[in-house]
Amino acid sequence: MLRKVVKKVLSVEQAEGRGARVRRSIGRKELRRLDPFLMLDEFRVRPPAGFPDHPHRGFETVTYMLKGAFKHQDFCGHEGVISKGDLQWMTAGRGVVHSEMPATEGDNVGLQLWVNLPKAQKMIEPAYQELLATEIPSMTQDGTTVKVIAGESMGVQSPVRTHTPVYYLDFEQQPGARVVQAVPQSWNAFLYVLSGMIRVQSADEEEDVESEAHHTLVLGEGDSVRVTNMGPEKAHFVLIAGQPIGEPVAQYGPFVMNTQEEINEAITDYNLQQNGFENAHGWRSVAQK
Repeated sequence: MLRKVVKKVLSVEQAEGRGARVRRSIGRKELRRLDPFLMLDEFRVRPPAGFPDHPHRGFETVTYMLKGAFKHQDFCGHEGVISKGDLQWMTAGRGVVHSEMPATEGDNVGLQLWVNLPKAQKMIEPAYQELLATEIPSMTQDGTTVKVIAGESMGVQSPVRTHTPVYYLDFEQQPGARVVQAVPQSWNAFLYVLSGMIRVQSADEEEDVESEAHHTLVLGEGDSVRVTNMGPEKAHFVLIAGQPIGEPVAQYGPFVMNTQEEINEAITDYNLQQNGFENAHGWRSVAQK
């Protein structure tokens, strides 16, 4: 059964970090969460703006660059630069303090997705998976190209291992191209349009929905989604889907746990530099110095 659009949300630009601008998709008041997803930002940052030293606990951040480059540095000594088409999948687990700053002049553009972790994995050790653009598998069929960041599409599968089962697919379509993508029936799923004009086609033509850039299209029940490029230019969108965790969510900024008591513990641990935040003692990134 084809999934139809059940909610359409425009992402309006807002301030975030230090002088940065983002278009927030999930995480807005109109779409607070979509289990297991906590947030999706389309960021566009010029130096000296960025995201200096800040903590995380209890979830994963997925950064995918579309233009320019970003430099990452954390309190465990991990650092590097991801450029156009590169991916960083960071499991914050019990605690990470890091900075994310633009590495080139002009606009540095990308997407950052926050994926929740189940209670049993919220306090695991931090870890990273990083892929260069050339390491992300892709396939082209009938005018549609997909880059498989997580999950599988068109017979190819991502090497990324996810704690919460997730599909993260980057599609580019030539004018008039159509794609049908399978999505596990029990999963929550949405599209985020980056450019062009697409139509999500349901079994009933009257329920078709068209969308231009910067809109989030939340998909209803079904086992597949059908998308057609309706415009004269190439269309670019991502399809993100995940298995719901189904647990309570307590969130305070960059800390995401199951209860308010656990949030209070996270704040205390960060302030006292303990239980996962020991390396925060005396640490400052290059961006913060």
